[in-house]
Amino acid sequence: MELSRIRFDRRVLQEMLQRDIAPLAAFAGATLLIFLFAEIADEVMEGETRALDERVLLALRTSDSADPIGPAWLEQSVADITALGGFAVLTLVTLLAGGYLAVQRKWGGALMLLVATIGGTAISEGLKLGFNRPRPDLVAHVVETTSMSFPSGHAMLSAVTYLTLGALLARTQEKRRLRGYILGAAILVTLLIGLSRIYLGVHWPTDVLAGWCLGAAWAMLCWSIATWLSRRTETSAS
Repeated sequence: MELSRIRFDRRVLQEMLQRDIAPLAAFAGATLLIFLFAEIADEVMEGETRALDERVLLALRTSDSADPIGPAWLEQSVADITALGGFAVLTLVTLLAGGYLAVQRKWGGALMLLVATIGGTAISEGLKLGFNRPRPDLVAHVVETTSMSFPSGHAMLSAVTYLTLGALLARTQEKRRLRGYILGAAILVTLLIGLSRIYLGVHWPTDVLAGWCLGAAWAMLCWSIATWLSRRTETSAS
């Protein structure tokens, strides 16, 4: 009897932590990431990061600035990875995932996904125009680019999309290991896409770092607000 009571109390405590502490922790984490983004942006505008940015880009090139280090298959593989953060792929992923949630009548999740991705796109494009930082001219671009450089849209929007999807999928799993795996996979894909932009010479490293910070912050803010609204609705209904 005592052992079953301990297990029950432990389960109740875990549910309380997930319901109450997790959204607050996500909000706090988002606040910290926004602060880091602001610091990076300030350093970039003052030109303090130029030397580091150039050093990293040149370290990823052979003596020929148009030739990334590594064999040809690596360059092709990185180009394939970077496509996972492109507008067309992210739009397709968002529509398919949103459609699935709608079929399941999980309207809250579908709405959160749409708000996160559409809002993230608007923020990214607005900041690009505001900062108006040119693309790297130190090395040749392996893939074509059309927009400005800061922050990296691929890094930011992949963080928004894949982290939001990861959070939605993780919520459906009871086992902690599965939740950790799903979130870890989302983080890994986001990191690989951002690193691919640096390797391909189309972004300064600080562009990508800023995109990661802001994208993760926006995803965490959307998740924490959606969770808070969901809890409030459940409380009102009961």
